Amino acid sequence: MISYCRNNCNKLSNLKAKISKVLAAIDGSELSIDAADYAVLIAKQNNAQLIALHVIRSEEAYQYASNLTEVVTPTSVDSMVQTVKQDSQKWFDIIEQKSNANNVQVKTDIMVSPNSTAGTIVDYAEREGIDLIVMGTRGRSGFKKLLLGSTASDVTAYAHCPVMIIK
Repeated sequence: MISYCRNNCNKLSNLKAKISKVLAAIDGSELSIDAADYAVLIAKQNNAQLIALHVIRSEEAYQYASNLTEVVTPTSVDSMVQTVKQDSQKWFDIIEQKSNANNVQVKTDIMVSPNSTAGTIVDYAEREGIDLIVMGTRGRSGFKKLLLGSTASDVTAYAHCPVMIIK
């Protein structure tokens, strides 16, 4: 339950939020792994479940596959997705190890989506009943906005729940 500031906004001691599910959005970047560390600690402090999510855009899989072969086939795209999933497992292993060391229940998930990464994270969080999303300011894309990466900015704008951004 959350009690909001109505009259005296200097006293927020009544602010209490029930956090039972924490989503760590990861892409393998150093910032996303740092964000996952925070997510583990928050999940531990709240006795919450942690979900680590990696989103693969199907468009990126197609582009990657087309760089490897002259003719893109469903098989080459599927092969690329499998390679990315194997890479993701390395990140998940790190998060699972830290979660287990802190007695935090963790679930890992990979979504392959034709939509934006941010949209996929937001939809997933709503569908799973996530109470808090934790993610890095910028990911592996290298594209930087002034303060936030485009994915972090969009997740913050559209998520149904609080978003913690780690820099």
